[in-house]
Amino acid sequence: MTESEIYRSLGMLTKHKERWEESLPYVASLLISDSVKIKAKALWLLGEMGLALPPAIKGCIAAVAAFFDSSEPLLRERALNALGRIGRGCYETIEPYWADLFRFAHDEEAGVRLAFIWASENIATITPDPYKDHMPIFAELLHDDDDRVRMEAPEIFRVLGKRRPDFVSPYLQLLRDIAETDSNRVVRIHCLGAIRAAGQTVS
Repeated sequence: MTESEIYRSLGMLTKHKERWEESLPYVASLLISDSVKIKAKALWLLGEMGLALPPAIKGCIAAVAAFFDSSEPLLRERALNALGRIGRGCYETIEPYWADLFRFAHDEEAGVRLAFIWASENIATITPDPYKDHMPIFAELLHDDDDRVRMEAPEIFRVLGKRRPDFVSPYLQLLRDIAETDSNRVVRIHCLGAIRAAGQTVS
């Protein structure tokens, strides 16, 4: 099959969840493709499969995490996204790799930093407690140079604010300050949303 045919087949498979479990070995085999596009699509689909089928994905997680060391930013992004989705489905499945996620908070590529936040939001939605001692890292990302990263950074505070407001309470004044001063309107709105999620009134 050509790259285009394989890509289309993965797109079709996305729509047929009843075939996911039997198709896992095939999708995982595409991680050794020569095509970055195919590997990226396979990583994305494995993440969705892992969210739906946590027990079935266990044998693929090491292969997904191996892309953390890829020189291709897109593949680092997709590996983070996949681990986030899988971890949302079952944190214990990705726990051996969880601490390694935090090195991507300082990745040179903004898209990778963004994927780190997004993955963390996914995991924290169901399993918030491991994030208790890591909030300063997310606070740093509230000041990121990239607008997309700054827009997403308040969202982890929103997710955790709903579940563990005590994790967010030390950062409420910072969120208020950014909500008043950031040049990006979406950043300001997301900071206000994080404050409200923690049960605080926005004055």
